[in-house]
Amino acid sequence: MHIGAAMFFTDYSMAPGELAQALEERGFESLWAPEHSHIPLSRKSPFPSGGDLPKKYYDAMDPFMTLTAAAAVTKTLKVGTGICLVAQRDPIQTSKQVSSIDQLSGGRFLFGVGNGWNSDEMENHGTVFKTRHKLARERIEAMKEIWTKSKAEYHGELVNFDPMMSWPKPLQNPHPPIIVGGAFPYGARRALRYGDGWMPHRVRTTYADVSALIPKFREMAKEAGRDPASVPVTIWGAKEDESLLKRDRDDGVERLVVSLDSAKADKILPELDRWAKLLRAVA
Repeated sequence: MHIGAAMFFTDYSMAPGELAQALEERGFESLWAPEHSHIPLSRKSPFPSGGDLPKKYYDAMDPFMTLTAAAAVTKTLKVGTGICLVAQRDPIQTSKQVSSIDQLSGGRFLFGVGNGWNSDEMENHGTVFKTRHKLARERIEAMKEIWTKSKAEYHGELVNFDPMMSWPKPLQNPHPPIIVGGAFPYGARRALRYGDGWMPHRVRTTYADVSALIPKFREMAKEAGRDPASVPVTIWGAKEDESLLKRDRDDGVERLVVSLDSAKADKILPELDRWAKLLRAVA
């Protein structure tokens, strides 16, 4: 079982290269960066975790920029979007960004994707909230065509382009793993339809702990004609609990992701040291 860490990189947090090196030195597998292009001041969409929206959501840097900086100063650490808001992004341009970072990182990119919750933010990008799931699926399908074909085309209901050429192609074959975020059951279904992994939060209002739903997810995979091993589970929101970590390991969870505050090294490094100790205990 692998351990990753996520941070909203801001102008008051650790720099991505600094954190990446600290993670690699301590045996972490991956670094994840979220995405919000902006936060509208209107509030039609409540924050899923409840309460006020944290300041870091307004201040987050671009994930492809921060992850490229992280990859440039590390050798083995994987870098991933956690998550990329595909429904708000042009698929042709995003496909090139994914291919480019996969090439520049030496094939260490993990493409975490999600469909988002902030309708105000999406509408500013011209995305219709009610059809965001279909739009995201078609954009991912279109990107797969671009990554895997020399002359790609895609014709869907919401995404449409005639034969075109785009390079570079990703270094990973056929493309970086697409790890689909979202709660059970809908996020799980999307992961089985077009993903290479499922990435739920540990706790949501609809369930106390996602680990109880993993057997059902694997049953769903078999019913969908997927080998459960081809859609491994990444749990977001790891806790400093050795017994829980061992249970996740024994349950066959591929990866846990620790959510870090947008803070400087004096706060973050002691937390990483505690996690490094836990990693050795459950190895």
